[in-house]
Amino acid sequence: MKRKLSSAELAKELNISPARGMEAIIKAQLITAILKAVERQTLTHRELARRSGLPRSAVTGILSGSLQKVTIDRVLRLAEAANLQAEVRVTNRAAA
Repeated sequence: MKRKLSSAELAKELNISPARGMEAIIKAQLITAILKAVERQTLTHRELARRSGLPRSAVTGILSGSLQKVTIDRVLRLAEAANLQAEVRVTNRAAA
């Protein structure tokens, strides 16, 4: 099993800022939770689109793993449409 990358490691690997790395990880975690909820509730992309107010094509793109042009706002709308509640936890970063 592959080890999970930290946001700093991901940022370095992708040559992006640490903040963008953190954003990518947060989006991926949210999308993973949404995918599990969609499967558990047997929701279609069409139904998720209707509930979230997003175009079905956007829902399909987001749930297929495309993180380009995907805003946290849109992902949170999908989470709400899948009857999920997102919570933020902020911790101190380990000293380098």
